[in-house]
This record gives sequence, C-alpha cells and structure tokens, in this order.
Amino acid sequence: NEGNEYFKEKDYGRAVAAYSEGLRRRCGDAELDAVLLTNRGAAHFHLGNYRSALNDAIQAKKLKPTHLKAIIRGALCHMELKNFSEAIAWCEEGLQIDSKEKKLVEMRAKADKLKLEETFLGIQTDFSTRCQGRAVLGTDLLCKRNIKLILEPSDEEEEVSDGLAEISLDGFHSDSATGAKVHLDADGNLNWPVLFLYPEHEQTDFTVAFHENSRFIDHLMVMFAELPPWDLEKKYLPNNLELYFEDEEREEMYEVNPEHTLLQVLQHERYFVKAGTPTVLVFAKRSPFSKKYFSGKKVHRL
Repeated sequence: NEGNEYFKEKDYGRAVAAYSEGLRRRCGDAELDAVLLTNRGAAHFHLGNYRSALNDAIQAKKLKPTHLKAIIRGALCHMELKNFSEAIAWCEEGLQIDSKEKKLVEMRAKADKLKLEETFLGIQTDFSTRCQGRAVLGTDLLCKRNIKLILEPSDEEEEVSDGLAEISLDGFHSDSATGAKVHLDADGNLNWPVLFLYPEHEQTDFTVAFHENSRFIDHLMVMFAELPPWDLEKKYLPNNLELYFEDEEREEMYEVNPEHTLLQVLQHERYFVKAGTPTVLVFAKRSPFSKKYFSGKKVHRL
C-alpha cells in the first residue's frame, strides 16, 4: 500500500524501495508477490530501468503465468529495449489469455511494424557482396529469398527512410498505391503491394497485400470475376490473359506463368523490384495490341 501511494505521487524511486521491502518480508503468498513484482516493475519502467522492469515481469509471470499486467509490462520493456521479436512473443502469450486485450493488440501491431522497419530500413551499399543487385534495400530477409529490390533515387535522404518510394512507372500512376508497404505476417511470410498494368487501356489494378506464396491465377480469378468496365470487347477473362515483366536494363520482356507464385517470379534472376512494389503487365492473348507492343522487343516466352 505504501508503494502504491508513492507510485500515485510519481515518486517512483520510493515506490521501488517500498515494493522491495514488501518482497523481502517473504509472505509466502505467490499471488501477492506477483503483484509486488509487477508494481515494482512498473516503477522501474517509469524510471527508465527497463532491464530491471523486465526482470520483475519475468519473475512475476513465473509466479502467476496468467497475470496479464506482468505480461503487458514485459512486452512494453521489450519494446523499449527494441527486442521486437520478444515483444511479439509476449503479446501472443497475453492474447492467448485475453484475445481482446486492447494494449496487447495495439502493441502487437506496433511491434510487427517496427520489426519490419528494422529489417528493411537503410540502403546497404555493401549488400552486393552477399546479394546481386543495384542500390539494394534490405537485409538477410531478402537475401535468403534471392529477391533484388531497388529504390528510385531521391533528392531527400529522409524520403527513403520508410523503405519504399511512391509508385510512378512509365506514365502509369496509382494514387491508391502510394505509401503501401511490404509487410511480414505472423507466420514469417512477406505480403507485397503489387501493381498490375494494362497498357492497352492505360488502366491499373493495385493489390495491397499479395502473399508471396499465392499464385497469380488465383488473384486473376478474383480480379476478373466480373468484366472491368473498360473491357468493351470482353476479352479480359482470367484464362485469356498473358502476364509479363520487363527487364528495363536489357529492354527485354519475360512472360510470367500464371500458375507461379509471386515469390517464384520475384526470385527470377532478371526480376528487380522497383520502388518496393512488384509490377506485372497484363495483355489479352493474341490481341493485335500485344503483337504491336512486342514488335521489335526481345520477348522470353514460357
């Protein structure tokens, strides 16, 4: 009680001393000791003693595994210590007890975001020694997947601090795509923003979260379940489409197998993810426009 009074007065140093005195009395009541440890951890936390606060949360959780306040405090400590993976694990543990606990839900989302930013932030100039590619953004997460990511040059260094630039490709622009970012899900898989370009009609589609293990045909079946209003000739049907990506450096086109997953395409030796957003071009099969579009270009077909 004395510790609580000091805590209310924001006299956290004396609160720590009072809770510590209570613990030294060894009352034998595990639940009371868990409360004392959790409260002392909160006082340490406000003093900036995050390691001490975390140790108290760990001890409190051992005494009472379902003590949500201790779990929340431990997760907060890991956030402050930038141990985002551990913070996520603590949040998951707490959400198993109470799946609607607002603090844990919000912290889990924030930890995911910060973990991803930590993974992707910064252009590594020496990354080419481990992965091929120009101006590659990322770390081992991309290297292990053999994905080559390049950023558009920016006048302001701060503009690339979030990892992705705005989308502007060959005259096409998608406002809805601006600011969308690749993110890591709870299972450790990447979900990418993907831009579909339809050169014949100068139209675009944008998928906010294309799971790296999803096939292109699965997305096409959903996207073209109904004919788009601009397809007056009714030829943009899921099984009547051809997908391509462009190798801008060599000015060559590569056909994409619709049965392939996004990851399989991103791992192609000549695929470079531009501005953080994979892009594919979509044509109706054997259309006069596509024949004209590919005229004079080297095309690698399936």
